[in-house]
Amino acid sequence: MTARVRTTLVAACALALSAALTAPALTAPALAAPAPAAPAVAPPVTDGHGATRRALEAAVADGVPGVTATVRDGHRTWSGTAGVGDLRTGGPRSERDRYRVGSITKTFVATVVLQLEAEGRLSLDDTVDEWLPGVVEGNGNDGKRITLRRLLNHTSGIYNVTSDEGFARTYFTRDGFFQHRYDTVTPRQLVAIATAHEPDFAPGTDWSYSNTNYILAGMVIEKATGRPYGDEVRRRIIAPLKLRATSVPGTRTTLPRPSSRAYSKLDGTATDPTYDVTRLNPSLAGSAGEMISSSADLNRFYSALLRGRLLPAKQLAEMTTTVPAMPGASYGLGLIKRRLDCGVTVWGHSGGIHGSSSEAVTTRDGRHGLAFNFNGDWSGDSDAVIDAEFCGD
Repeated sequence: MTARVRTTLVAACALALSAALTAPALTAPALAAPAPAAPAVAPPVTDGHGATRRALEAAVADGVPGVTATVRDGHRTWSGTAGVGDLRTGGPRSERDRYRVGSITKTFVATVVLQLEAEGRLSLDDTVDEWLPGVVEGNGNDGKRITLRRLLNHTSGIYNVTSDEGFARTYFTRDGFFQHRYDTVTPRQLVAIATAHEPDFAPGTDWSYSNTNYILAGMVIEKATGRPYGDEVRRRIIAPLKLRATSVPGTRTTLPRPSSRAYSKLDGTATDPTYDVTRLNPSLAGSAGEMISSSADLNRFYSALLRGRLLPAKQLAEMTTTVPAMPGASYGLGLIKRRLDCGVTVWGHSGGIHGSSSEAVTTRDGRHGLAFNFNGDWSGDSDAVIDAEFCGD
């Protein structure tokens, strides 16, 4: 993928901080550094996914504890795993694992906003202030100048809440995380942290990834419907598509089963201790990144979305109208468009949150999709997995 697009995107999209912050003395126990896990024993490669299988095994060799992936190609489905789901027991990952999908949540949120537009309940040209009066103001922030479209395509200029130094120290350093991992954070609190900063640029003049945009989008959904955004995601997407492994956890700290453990170095380097960060209160991510899903469910969601099952043609055209984001990738409304080196174009989203790094990409016709998860957030080449599936043997 051109210029290591995925690596750059996850650096932008992930809620986890790639920090140069110095943490206080550690008080929580760390896991012993694991030996590299042996790749799962594979049968002779005759299924057309040999390159993908090797890319999963390479990610584990690079230090990722475990990987789970599922491909949907027409009516055929293939799943593969490598490494371990639990460093203490050595238990393997499962193709049915539920995992935190981080910013992949944004595609679900954007879909609901576009459904509301199709119903005439709001317009993408409405301003944030029309729906949330006085919420985005001060320090040069002006909700009267920011449209809902600019929230969804990250051209609002609003500061990214997860870049705030105080927020990062509280939730992404070692001592901060273990002290605050169960805290509940409200959307209003997250927006207030962001608007304490000046905007990155005037609305509509540039592009910059900001989780704050989707916190606000979730608040708009609630204002427009009278129900929390998670209820609307369940009613409009999860239930109709029968996404039985997908959930909006709110403040629930645990993962539903089957699932693997999630691991992080927190603010450390790849050679530092490894920590189990499976349990956390995902309200710190909210409508920007709290959801849980599985690889099979993500493939089903993106296929249905791109085939027009969730949005009328007008709204799907709006969603797939992109603005330049970075070399090799552009951003629509909750969708990333990427052109691979082999010429294939895929649509989807990256997602990162403590101990979990995920990808879901699908061709525009919705026929060929790949979704996968690393249960560690410090290593592994997701570009290589995507390239292997769409450009390999």
